[in-house]
This record gives sequence, C-alpha cells and structure tokens, in this order.
Amino acid sequence: MTKRSTNPLFIGKSFRLASVLMLSVSAPLVPVLGNTVNAYANVFYQQTVTGRVTSANGPEAGVTVAVKGSPTQATLTDAQGNFSIQAKAGETLVFSAVGFEPYSQVVQGNVMQVVLKSSDEALEEVVVVGYGVQKKESLTGAMQVVKGDELRDITNPSVENMLNSKVSGAYVSPGSGQPGSRGAVVIRGQATLNGTASPLWVIDGVIVGSSAGDLNPDDIETMTVLKDAASTAIYGSQGANGVVLVKTKGAKVGKTSLNISSRAGFNTLNNGNVEMMNGEELYDYYASFQNANTISFPRWNADLRNSNFDWWKLATKSGFVQNHNVSVSSGTEKLQSFFSLGMYDEKGAVKGYDYKRYNARITQVYKPFDWLSIKPAISGARRGVEDRQYSVTAMYSNLPWDSPFDANGKLEPHRSPNWVNSASTNYLYDLQWNHSSNVNYELMGNLDFDVKLTSWLTFNSVNNYRYITYSGAGYTDPRSNGGLSVGGRITDYRSESARRYTSQMLTVNKSWGPHTLFAVGGYEFNDYWGKTLDAYGVGFLPGFEVLDVVAKPERTKGGISEWAMQSMISKANYTYDGKYLIEGSLRRDGASNFGTNAKYGNFFSISGGWNIHRENWFKADYVDALKLRASYGSAGNRPSSLYPQYNLYSVTTNYNGGAGALIAQAGNKDLTWEQTYTTGVGVDAAFFQNRLRATVDYYNKNTDNIIYQVPISELMGIGAMWQNVGEMNNKGIEISVGADIIRTNDLLWSFDINVGHNTNKLVNLYPTKNADGSYTVKPLIIGDGMNIAGSAQRILQPGLPVDTYYLKEWAGVNTETGAPMWYKVTRDANGNETDRTTTSNYAQATFEKLDKASPKLFGGFSTALQYKKFDLSATFGYSLGGKIYNYARQEYDSDGTYTDRNQMKLQDGWSRWEKPGDVATHPVAKYNNKDQGNQPSSRFVEDNDFLRLRALNVGYNFNLSQYKIKNLRVFFSGENLFVWTNYSGVDPEIPANDGAVLGSAGPGVYPATRKYMLGLNVSF
Repeated sequence: MTKRSTNPLFIGKSFRLASVLMLSVSAPLVPVLGNTVNAYANVFYQQTVTGRVTSANGPEAGVTVAVKGSPTQATLTDAQGNFSIQAKAGETLVFSAVGFEPYSQVVQGNVMQVVLKSSDEALEEVVVVGYGVQKKESLTGAMQVVKGDELRDITNPSVENMLNSKVSGAYVSPGSGQPGSRGAVVIRGQATLNGTASPLWVIDGVIVGSSAGDLNPDDIETMTVLKDAASTAIYGSQGANGVVLVKTKGAKVGKTSLNISSRAGFNTLNNGNVEMMNGEELYDYYASFQNANTISFPRWNADLRNSNFDWWKLATKSGFVQNHNVSVSSGTEKLQSFFSLGMYDEKGAVKGYDYKRYNARITQVYKPFDWLSIKPAISGARRGVEDRQYSVTAMYSNLPWDSPFDANGKLEPHRSPNWVNSASTNYLYDLQWNHSSNVNYELMGNLDFDVKLTSWLTFNSVNNYRYITYSGAGYTDPRSNGGLSVGGRITDYRSESARRYTSQMLTVNKSWGPHTLFAVGGYEFNDYWGKTLDAYGVGFLPGFEVLDVVAKPERTKGGISEWAMQSMISKANYTYDGKYLIEGSLRRDGASNFGTNAKYGNFFSISGGWNIHRENWFKADYVDALKLRASYGSAGNRPSSLYPQYNLYSVTTNYNGGAGALIAQAGNKDLTWEQTYTTGVGVDAAFFQNRLRATVDYYNKNTDNIIYQVPISELMGIGAMWQNVGEMNNKGIEISVGADIIRTNDLLWSFDINVGHNTNKLVNLYPTKNADGSYTVKPLIIGDGMNIAGSAQRILQPGLPVDTYYLKEWAGVNTETGAPMWYKVTRDANGNETDRTTTSNYAQATFEKLDKASPKLFGGFSTALQYKKFDLSATFGYSLGGKIYNYARQEYDSDGTYTDRNQMKLQDGWSRWEKPGDVATHPVAKYNNKDQGNQPSSRFVEDNDFLRLRALNVGYNFNLSQYKIKNLRVFFSGENLFVWTNYSGVDPEIPANDGAVLGSAGPGVYPATRKYMLGLNVSF
C-alpha cells in the first residue's frame, strides 16, 4: 500500500492536485513566464515534449517533470497524468513524486509514456537467504546486505576485509600488511573456544568453509551476513559463528555488455607510533644507563654517535599494486552467459614479499523449456606468494651501529667481527640468496538445475566439486646465515584436497488471497579428502633447488585426512496479508568427527515479525516501513579436529632402530555437539520516502557443551584431550542508521553509521575428576596463540570474559629507586582479597585477572556525495574500549635488558626514572638489566582505541554514448590513509597471526600499508 505524505516538507497527492488547479487558474501568466524563460534558450533547438505519466494505480497527477541540470525548466502533470515541456533532443527528463521511485529518460522524440514504480516496491526487494531468496519485507531474521556498489573501489584482495566497518556486529581483524594476508571475521562475539570463531562462507549456494578462499572481490554482486538463529539455524552445526552468503555476478537477459575495470598505484608502510633509535639516540641511551661504567664492548666510544645505518630504510620501498578485471555478459530468454577474468598483483613495501592472483569464472543459465533451468558454472584461481625467508623483526632489531656493508661497499656475509652485536646476522645478505614461494590452484565447478514442477513448487539441485592443489618450496642457500651450519636446506611441501557438495531441495512459493507461504526442504551432503607430503633435505652446492641434490634427507612426513557430513533440512515462512510473519526451521546433522554416542545433532529456530506500517489503522504517512522481529533457536559447532573420538598413534618414532608407535591423542567417544541458543529481538524502520533508515537488534547467545582441547596429565604421554568443558554467554546490541541528507535530481549526500556492542563471559566450567574420585571446577590457563615464552596468557573462569588477560599486575616505578613494581595480592580461601602490597621482585608478584581484549564499541561510518557526474565517498572504522598486548615493547622497550637489539624512542607522555623523587612511566635503565621489568605483565597491555580512514574514493563519470560507451568513470582511491590512536605499537588492529583475533601484537609485525590508486571503469 502506497503511503501519501501530509508532512509539509514533502509534496503529497492532495498538494499535487492543488498545484494542478493553481496552474490552471494561473494559465494567463504561463506565456509571460514562458517567454521569460525562453529568452535564455536557443529556440531553434527547443522542442515540445508531451506525454503521460501512469503507475499501477492509473494516471498520476502532480508529478514533477524537470530537465536535468536546469531548475527553471520544470512542470507538473495534470489530473490525467499529462504533461508538456520544452526540451532539447539528448537532454534528460527527470520524473519525481512522493511515493514513487525517481525515474529519468533521455529525450529522443517528442512523445513519452512513463510508468512510475511505487517506492513501496522497494520493499519487494528479494534478499539471498539460506537455501533460497525471500522478499525483504517477509524476513524475520537479523541480517545485513552489502551490495557490490558499496565495494566497487575496495582494493584489498581479501574478501573478508571487504566487510570491515560495513556490517553492524561484525568485527574484522584485517591481518598484517603483508601482500595476500587474510582478515578474520567475528560476528556477534566469540561463541566458541574451538579453533577460530570465523563464520561459515557460502558462495552461490555452496558451503565452502571458514573463508572465502581465492574468490575475486570484483566478481561479487552482494554479500549477506546472517546473524541470528532465525537466519543461521538452517545451517545447523556450521552456523553458530554466523554465516556470510556471497552471490556472484551473473548473466542477465539483454544485449551483450562489456565491463572493464583497471587500477594501478603504489603502497607505502604505515609504521604507526613506533620509531626506532638512530645511532646517536642509542648511544645517548646507553650512556644514561645507571651502570654505564660496566659497558665494555670494544667499540664503546662516542664515535658510535656517528654510526647510523637505517636497517628499516634499506629493507623497504614503495610497492607497486595493480588490479585489472574484465567481464562480458549477454543473454536471451533461453540462454544467458557471463564470463570474467581478473588479475591482482602487489609488490610488497618490504623487499622480497610479493603476491599475485589470477581468477576466471564462467556461468550460464540455459532454459530449454519454461519449466527447466540448467546452470553450469566453472571458476578457477591461481594464487602465488613470494617471500625472502627473513623475519620482519630484523628491520626493527638490528643495531644502527652495525653496517651491513664492508669497506668496499659490498654486503657483509653472515656477521661481521666489527659489529657491536657480533651474534646478529646480516639479513640483507641473505635476501639475495634465500627465498620461499607457494602456489595455490583452486578449481570449482557447478552443475545446478531448477525444475518448475508447478507454478508454486520447484525442485532445486546444487552440485559442486572443488579441487585445490598447493605447493610450497623453500631454498636456504649454503652461503646464507641460516644455511651455513647445515650446508643449505631445501624444503618441499605438497598438498591436494577435494570437496564435494550437493543439496537437493524442494521449494514452495505460493500466494493465495492474503496468504503467502515460502518453504524449503531436502537433503545435503558434504565431504572432504586431503593429502599432504612434506620433505626436508640439507647439504648441497649453491644454485641447486631440488631435493635430489641434497646430501642428507632431513625429514619426510605426510598424511591423509577425510571427513563427511550429511543433513536433513526444512524451513517455512508464512505471511498473512503482508503484516504478520512467522518462520521456523529444523535441521539434523550427522558428522564423521563424532563418536557413535553423539553422531547426530538437531538444530532449530522459530521467529516472527509484524509489519506495523501495513496496518489499516497506522496513519503516519512519513513512516515507510516499521517492522518488529523476534527469534529463538539453536546453531552449533563441531570440533576442529577430524578424529577427536579416536585414540590416535604416531608411527614415525624410532624404537631401537626400528619403527615404533606412541599414542598421540586420547579419544573421547562421548564428545557431543556444541550448541548455541540465541534469543533476538529487532526493529527495522524507514522514514520520509526511505530517506532515513534504521535497524536495531538485541541478542542473547548461550553456548552449551563448549568443545575445547583440555590439558591432561603428561603421565599418559599426551598433553590434551577434546572435551565438552562448559557454557558461555554473549549478548549485545547492534544499531545501523542511514540517511539521505540531501536528495535532489543533481545532488545526493548520504551518511551511514553502525555500532556494535558485545559482552562475553564464561558461565560455567564442567567439573573435572580428581585422582581420589572427587570432582572440582578448575580454571583453565591458556596461551594466546603467540608461542612466545612468557606469553600474555588468558584465564577461563566462570563469570569472566573468555578473553580476560591473566598476568602480573604492573604497579609502576618506585620513585626512590627507579625499580619496576608489581602488585602482590593475598586472598582468603574464597578468593577474596585481604591484602595488597607492591614488590620489585617479579617472582613474588601474583597473577591477576585483568582487562578483556575485546572492545566495548566497534563499527564504522561512511559518507557518499554525488553531484551530477562527480562522486566522493569515505569509509571510517573505529573501536573503543578494547585492549591489546604489545609484545614489541617487551623486546624494544626493555630498560636495557636486551642490548643485542635496537630500542624504541620514548613516546609522548613517557618518561624514564633518573634520580630519586622522579615520577616516571619507565624504570631505571641498566646495561644487561636483571630487574625483569620487561617480563609479561599488565605494563604492556594497552588501549587499542582507534579511528581509521579505511577508504577514500573520488570519481567522475563521462557520458560518451556517441562513442557507444555506456559509461566511463575515472577515479582515485586510497586505503588505510590515516589512523588516529594512542597505541604505541605498529597498528592497533593487526593481530599476531593472520586470520586470527588474538588481542596481542607480535614483536615483528609486518606493518599495514597505505595504498594510493588511480583507475577507470568502462562499460560498453
């Protein structure tokens, strides 16, 4: 039902009719006004264009008809929808009216027939959902669609990173700046301890796993993020962490079209707030040591102030980036075809790091009969990564006093006896010899078909095969530092995997009277097979890069892994009169990585919605849409291990010179499905002809039977066992608001913002059995995935967030001695604090439960401006209230503990203790400091609040229709241009490992890069 506005800010139908009457009464004035206007026009090029404007309701009166770009040339349609206006051939007439979508048409003759589409028809927009599509207005779940035009100028090759700051409740950790790094997505908080919290990715109806693989971002048409149980329960044991549905571009009925996109530019490193000392600064720092008189290395003299080699500068450069894509689409009613090619190439800003990816995709839709659609598709990708085998850490750590060059300007081999740090290595020397590379090929093919059994019943078949082969090679030259002791090392790694997927579904889509039913049901099967082979060899002459030449095979290993899963699926959505919505789903999964005691799991959802704006009694004309939603249901998770139910043995161990076997894993046949039960409520609203849009959601997620690999007694010869350990809760709120601040024929200015808030806690830990048969609940102390000695460990304890740091608490600097201090806390049997003192003895300090890593608020906002043919857009991301453990400061802000590596400059607000009475942030510095001030503690836990300009795009569209070019757009795009943060490290978003969200940053982080690109899009 079309709403008519009575708001004075907008022209309603009654106002339009009044305008027509006023124009009729004022008819004698029209010639005078017309003569005034026409005095400024060349009458020889003007023509009278007449026509009629209608809609589904019949003729439309009071519609504004205007010549685009000329505000003085405008008129209104009369009571029968007729209009007459002066315009030149080739000019564009714009038709606009309240309650209708704007429409424009180029003047090619002197008669026009125009049919306007009701703005309410926007509510009929279909959205990709689990196992089908639904009308947007009938949805009862929490989901968000990101369309291709919102992603068109994103340069990042990671599909995961394209969601950054665009989806409320989705936190994206972008990965490092290394070319080809992949981001990690967490939707509505961490709902599991079992591996990563990544969502399930589904591409064109095919389940592909926990990442989008090597999909070309330019091939994406839309991404739909499913968040609540109403949306994700249909995916059962794979949906607890959310689901991302990707719809790729496809063929459409119409003339052949050719689209070309090309961009090129460069990247530079963004080193954040980290500044390493130069030779002069490092000398002055050493000279300030309290025990500077003990410094005794041979080169210790003031001449070191003049020795200044910038290792960072020597190892970095501006990298080249290019991205080119071409697509062709054509189609008739019988056959539609789409073909695309893509190439992305990035030379790293750190020398020796390169990434290149090629993509190809072909899709077709063949309709030999009205009741049959056959949809073959094939896509392929090649990804290649090159690096030079040296850690980025060396760029930070090598001393500026040590020159990489000898007196003749040649690179010093290995380490120089003249270096202050004679144990260090010249990685620039290794850079010319050593290298590693890996190449990944991915081939995916589909043969899908739809059979229309009746007007309301369709059989849908999706059949997919995905094959991946990966090869990695490493060459460590005998002349290099790493290869010197063993005569060089060659590594060769190969893997291949295949994944089959099929779903056979019946779809009901039927309307009768006020009733509408959408339902799906069917069967799904998914299996995987993988094989690996890994070989190492040492001892060979320089230049040979195959394992055949090695003198000694060092290690050979390999393996085969398999898993399978099958499911029965059902879902139904019922709508009455477009007002009342109810939906339910049920899924039963069976998986090979559970024992016979828990082979199958059941998952369900029930949800409802109410389109209040459809009620006859609802009279607020300025409200275009108002929907209430509520849902409850379950989704799940499986163990990341493929065989947790079995006792596994390693047969690679030598026993008295022969083959032997040791137990490697204790099986758990009673391990059962992790279940997440989610309650959610939400509201969707649109106002003022969709100029103001808002969505608010609240959710409460309870996860039972958390799967975790629990440490057990080493007496068994193994370290851990998969178990169901407890219960977890996540709850939060998400808000998205969008507005068209200005919306005229020539000017559009829009603004969008999203906010996410999530709180997480461990509700319960299941008791563990003691040696005496009793049961107790014991907190679990876990590392953070860094594999660094003395890591920033976490604690799993009921009542605490699952990402709570468990560290010794920093108490500052002793004002009299300059010694570091920590807190020493005494507690009673119930854990209540009874005494708190400070100590300068690290061993006496107590471990405390401290801050959590995850932020309190996160999200993004964007603005877009379009004026005639000019466009500008900017996207920002932000995070507030989160924490990050800065490992870099343990090494490079070590108070003199590490004298074999360079150190950071003191930043604004930092000060070092020098004399009694000083109130300082940093302890006294000593040569070979033994005070342990750089040991893991809350000293290095920092705020990671930030505001980042993620993307800036400026473009201009040229009208070149006379050259048979539909559109030509040239643009500039910038990525990661600015970051505002107080974090002292390289980047507050970069985790220690790509593809993970850890709340800690390693000591040798590959910095994020800024990208500057020029490009063009051409359509024929």
